[in-house]
Amino acid sequence: MARRSLAGDATAGAASRVRFAPTSNNLLVSSWDSGLRLYDADEGTLRVSAESEAALLDCCFEDESSAFACGSDGSVRRYDFHSGSQDTVGLHEDVLACIEFSSMTGQVMTGGLDKKIKLWDLKTRNVSPSGTIILDSDVASLSICGVYILAAVARNVYFYDMRNLTTPVNEKDCPLEYQIRCLHASPEWNAYVAGSVDGAVALKHLDRGTDRDLGYSFRCHPKSRNGRSNLVPVNCIAVHPCKKTFVTGDDEGCTIAWDARSKKKLIEGD
Repeated sequence: MARRSLAGDATAGAASRVRFAPTSNNLLVSSWDSGLRLYDADEGTLRVSAESEAALLDCCFEDESSAFACGSDGSVRRYDFHSGSQDTVGLHEDVLACIEFSSMTGQVMTGGLDKKIKLWDLKTRNVSPSGTIILDSDVASLSICGVYILAAVARNVYFYDMRNLTTPVNEKDCPLEYQIRCLHASPEWNAYVAGSVDGAVALKHLDRGTDRDLGYSFRCHPKSRNGRSNLVPVNCIAVHPCKKTFVTGDDEGCTIAWDARSKKKLIEGD
């Protein structure tokens, strides 16, 4: 398979998140160097570049022409690719770790080290959050599944209904022994996949309303170098919506595609 590089020094400050656009093959990259970059993945060319005042730890698309990013200064910012403008959607009291957008409700969800999840209603254009969830620990990762927000907090996964944030719809112990680093929910699978700091991954089916929550966990990124075990965190997970496969990526640049049914490794790359 031919390799293709992105122009414009895509990893000038180490990429914190990479996302494909909703319908096109554009690629959104947030970076620790405070830059947000939009690429044409087919051509490998830089289309738009925007600078921020703080390191950007996560990003997501609103649509093909606009996106959001969250920063180490606690800011939530919206970027308009057509006009080149950016504005502040809201603020947290500490570093922001994750951001998601729900096209179903028109809300932005953010979570971070202030132990809060905040929702921002874009229709009101109000910098005050439309909803706030206070938790006992830092929010490591967020994912959206229909009208539900899934939040990774320590080694637990919390389910919240965006229409009623008073209490979790469900709180499940994830079958991982250590803290969850990343989380990806799939409405097509009716399941989520979570990765931990010790190189393990877990898949759990969403069975809201009962405790019959089927799934499994296994160590997906063990490393052995020079006769020594060298476990690295699972930093990111991508789930294929149609095929029963998912991809994990670790701290050292290794990516592995997995068959979700058999837990068999399909392909590995560095």
